[in-house]
Amino acid sequence: MNIYYILVLAWAAYYLVLSLTSVLPWSHCNNTWNTPRCSFHHVDSNSSIIDNTTLMNSSVAFAKPVDSSVEFWERKVLQLSSGITEGGGIIWELALSLFVMWVIVYFCLWKGVKWTGKIVYFTATFPYVILAILLVRGLTLDGAVDGIVYYLKPDISRLGDIQVWMDGGTQIFFSYAVAIGIMITLGSYNKFTNNFYRDCVFISCVNSGTSVVGGFAVFSVLGFMAKQQNLPIADVADAGPGLAFITYPKAMTQMPISPLWAVLFFFMIILLGLDSQFVGVESVITPIVDYFPKYLQRRSRRMLFVAVYCVASYFVGYSMISRGGIYIFQLFDYYSASGLVLLWTSFWETVAIAWVFGVDRFYDGIEVMLGSRINPYLKICWKYTTPIVSMGLLVAQLIMFKPLTYNNTYQYPTWAQAFGVMMAVSSMMCIPVYGLVKLMSTDGSLKERLRKVTTPILQKHQIHPTWRYDHQLRLKS
Repeated sequence: MNIYYILVLAWAAYYLVLSLTSVLPWSHCNNTWNTPRCSFHHVDSNSSIIDNTTLMNSSVAFAKPVDSSVEFWERKVLQLSSGITEGGGIIWELALSLFVMWVIVYFCLWKGVKWTGKIVYFTATFPYVILAILLVRGLTLDGAVDGIVYYLKPDISRLGDIQVWMDGGTQIFFSYAVAIGIMITLGSYNKFTNNFYRDCVFISCVNSGTSVVGGFAVFSVLGFMAKQQNLPIADVADAGPGLAFITYPKAMTQMPISPLWAVLFFFMIILLGLDSQFVGVESVITPIVDYFPKYLQRRSRRMLFVAVYCVASYFVGYSMISRGGIYIFQLFDYYSASGLVLLWTSFWETVAIAWVFGVDRFYDGIEVMLGSRINPYLKICWKYTTPIVSMGLLVAQLIMFKPLTYNNTYQYPTWAQAFGVMMAVSSMMCIPVYGLVKLMSTDGSLKERLRKVTTPILQKHQIHPTWRYDHQLRLKS
């Protein structure tokens, strides 16, 4: 995930640099990358729409026009090739942009989590300032009310569509960084008595609240676009990268002082993405450093190790900044950190905690750490709700699985789909393979081995709230 996710930041940085101009380059068709099919909408002072289409010759007069923002995205930024087998060479602008992003990530991490914590004060808070500015601007646009109504008015009939639940469930996993290891890694730096229960509630409220507020900012602009183009809102909204790199940039071209709004928007995207990126990298670095403390816990060696990881990841990412790179990017996005992998991991995490370690023992352990008992409803979630929902969504995704396509038109070759499945399976297999290795390396009969590998270390010492854990016992537990 760390290798492909950072490419979104590279695209945003590229857009940001090209926004530092008086006229946004995707707002017209007079660029070298534009084709005769290029078109764009311009709104005059009387709010009437003028559709400008560049038609160089009669052979394209009846061809379907392509919006200028789409051509900028596909022909200038991605320089899209015909398929995954057509690499087409590296795009040096994206290579430079990706390099800058990895350098920033490195310097956010090189001195450890204390240094990273200081960086977060800016990267995690300033986007809210930009979001507030964009929200106020969006709400003042003509047609914003239509977008807000569309955003807030639910289509109850869609609740009967299993795909809605699958999309919503997996999106929550990504949004909360569940089953990826990030929360476990960051939590490992807390003091033993840290009130993580309060932190979890706070993070959940802020995360969901930010999504709701962000929805107002986005749909107010989409309502504006729909009214200007006289189209339904559903027709101007794109999913995935298209929303950030086609739809929203296109909306900015229709606003006064459009370069300013473009700069603010892409700067916000970069800051938001950087937070996710460097904690994602931290979740890889920390376990390895902890596993080899003798060699890597010295600051100079840790800095070198982080540098090696960032450099290696950068060059692996070269495959995605070629002219066929978007096909590889989507392959990683669809399979490597997919909902299947996260749901599988979530299921086994909760099974290990609630059914192997023991939900009561886990609940008592939390009381030891916090000094008070938390909501007992969570015991039901750990033991029943979460594993059932995770496995249910996982089975539904397997039943309704569809091979990846690009833009619903390009069909990936069989070998590429197989490579994607291999990436997903390579993560999912870690759990059963590790279990088998532990089982095979344990002495005794099969029944005795199963009992030993599923018996918590603390079985002989039942956890009690009055215990006072010393440092060594906490490490063993």
